[in-house]
Amino acid sequence: MTKTALIFTGQGSQVSGMGKDFYEKYEVSKKVFETFNNVLSKNISELCFNGSEEDLKQTINSQPCILATEIAILEAVKSELNINVNFVAGHSLGEYAALYEAGVVDLESAITLINARAAAMNKVNTGKMSAIIGISDENLSKVIAEAGKIGYVDIANYNTPVQTVITGEDEAILKANELALQYGAKKAILLAVSGAFHSKMMKDASEEFKLTVDKTNLSDAKIPVITNVDAEPTIKKEDFREKMPKQIYSSVHWVQTLNYLKEQGVDNFIEIGPSKILTGMVKKTLTDVQFGGISTVEDLEKYLALAV
Repeated sequence: MTKTALIFTGQGSQVSGMGKDFYEKYEVSKKVFETFNNVLSKNISELCFNGSEEDLKQTINSQPCILATEIAILEAVKSELNINVNFVAGHSLGEYAALYEAGVVDLESAITLINARAAAMNKVNTGKMSAIIGISDENLSKVIAEAGKIGYVDIANYNTPVQTVITGEDEAILKANELALQYGAKKAILLAVSGAFHSKMMKDASEEFKLTVDKTNLSDAKIPVITNVDAEPTIKKEDFREKMPKQIYSSVHWVQTLNYLKEQGVDNFIEIGPSKILTGMVKKTLTDVQFGGISTVEDLEKYLALAV
């Protein structure tokens, strides 16, 4: 019996034109974009369909745009495909699409939350992030320890067994990149982000975001959500209320999430988002599983053809 997990992409997956084909073809998708526009009094659909790369890079725009696209695609998928979803998970902001699919938040609450999250995170414009590729855990620990003598460095994302994203103060991250290459990393790539996300430098943003979380009506999950902060299945609304603000300054345990899902018998992963980023992470992390992504109407049509 196949077990399926829906997984949702995070920041960095944005592309101009995202979701436009779903908007034009599916009424359920169109309604999602229109709800985003109305709730935020902002033309999110125009940003998604025609926004420049620079516009879409800005946290205040990218987070609601990506979430709008993911939920719009999700609603089209649910209207066309009969999928029995056993688990959901999302990478960083993608977790909010997972929370929506699990019934923890309704659409308007998801929109309000992601807008508040983006606004709080957008205020933190210091620090850097870097993807370190092809280094052993032992050597990465040495890099972080040595660079930590200059300034704060921490792990932001455990993405795959060979890719870890670090986060922290500018000079310390630049030093860590140098050291990583000396310690055998294949690559050390600075990321195009505005601040040190998933680090203690986001504590103020987390506190600000918590004010919105505390006012938001949450429900227990109908499907287990594997949360970023601990890679644990979460059901209770009280646990989500605690974890949502914490996620902003905590590491994203994505490798651990994928491994947990495999241990639970999940053998089919479907990524929903503007770009197929997580699909590559599944491929690099797990064996003997099926995986694919739905970013366009054409992708959905391929799944429909397989289902016939």
